[in-house]
Amino acid sequence: MHIPLQLPAPNERTSQTIRRYRDEIGPVLRVELPGKVPVWLVTSYDMINEVLANDGTLYSKDPRNFTALHDGSIPPDWPLRQIIEGKHLLTKDGADHHRLRGLINHAFTPGRVQGLTSRIQKMTDALLDRMAAEGGVVDLVSSFNAPLPLTVICELFGVPEDERPQIREWGNVLVSHTATPEESLAANNGVLGYLAAFIERKRHEPGDDLTTGLIRAQEDDGDRLSEDEMLWIMWHMLIAGHETTVHLIGNAVIALCSDPKQLALARTEIAWEQVVEETLRSRTSVVGIMLRYPRHDVQLAGVRIPAGEAIMVGLAGAGTDPARFGREAERFDITREPDMHLALGRGPHFCLGAPLARLETRIALASLFGRFPELRLAVRADEIVYNSSIITEGPVRLPVVLGPARGSSPGATSCSSASAHDFT
Repeated sequence: MHIPLQLPAPNERTSQTIRRYRDEIGPVLRVELPGKVPVWLVTSYDMINEVLANDGTLYSKDPRNFTALHDGSIPPDWPLRQIIEGKHLLTKDGADHHRLRGLINHAFTPGRVQGLTSRIQKMTDALLDRMAAEGGVVDLVSSFNAPLPLTVICELFGVPEDERPQIREWGNVLVSHTATPEESLAANNGVLGYLAAFIERKRHEPGDDLTTGLIRAQEDDGDRLSEDEMLWIMWHMLIAGHETTVHLIGNAVIALCSDPKQLALARTEIAWEQVVEETLRSRTSVVGIMLRYPRHDVQLAGVRIPAGEAIMVGLAGAGTDPARFGREAERFDITREPDMHLALGRGPHFCLGAPLARLETRIALASLFGRFPELRLAVRADEIVYNSSIITEGPVRLPVVLGPARGSSPGATSCSSASAHDFT
């Protein structure tokens, strides 16, 4: 009996499976997603680049073009429907996508992002102060990696502090491939219900925030966002706007603490911007992009893909492809010569939040290792538990030994594993 290839394979993270399939099988192959949904997986830099370069033209993002979604092949309660059927930017093509993005850009300007620098630094410092007071072994995810991006994106949109933890919980469920259909539906309904009420509240209580900016945003011809469009844009930006950065920070910390030479370089010779770019290339927090649908039959690497079948972009395979980045493509090397990675997409669908993600991660890493020069992992790197997702990837918990904060008594500098295996 033929057993289809799974994504992820048993006992592997999604990124590991994608890279192994790329090396052992090839750049284009048939896999089965959780829920027994068959898709085509592209794993190499060149093939991923080709698909992304033709977004919205040859390859559609509109789920109406996914035949199996509508002919009964895929059950109506498939959990990942909540992601691929949403009416957000991830499912828009062409003029529709261009229009929505233009309206968002009226509110989400580069100046607004750069204006957040000092505020992000203050948020970061406050979290580090709290960690320093705790001392010892801390879970970096719950103490730092998650609170910082969540606070930034929620403050940007004007979400009250006491309402933010629920957004994080909904996001965790929506990107998980192990969530039940009931859990996914409840999370999606929860987000949409909350946002509908929140947007209405903001109409009556405007503020200096992005939600108010989106409500007021309009093109020169008077075009505005509809109620439904506002809802789904907020859904996309609040969920994707923090989830990916949480994991990017975590993946960078693990990579640096697993290689003392790289960490030493980061502290003394290398700009933190380079650390962020190398993390995006080799340890991207977005491992898979859902989904693309050919408008007509296509050939990718000699493989025929019929119109209307789904293609998953195995982004984790692009940045570590030896054909593009050499024999040591898997190695985390912050001295690597700059080369275009695809972690943030390309073309018209280049990540809208890229400047903010880069800014947050740079400030977070520079401040964290600046405050705690001897920070090290409290467990072996291979003991770290990662989230269950075919979309994003990063540690669920990240136990670290902080060491003395800058200004206190120094100890032996190390970034090797500590003995705190009883961390709970």
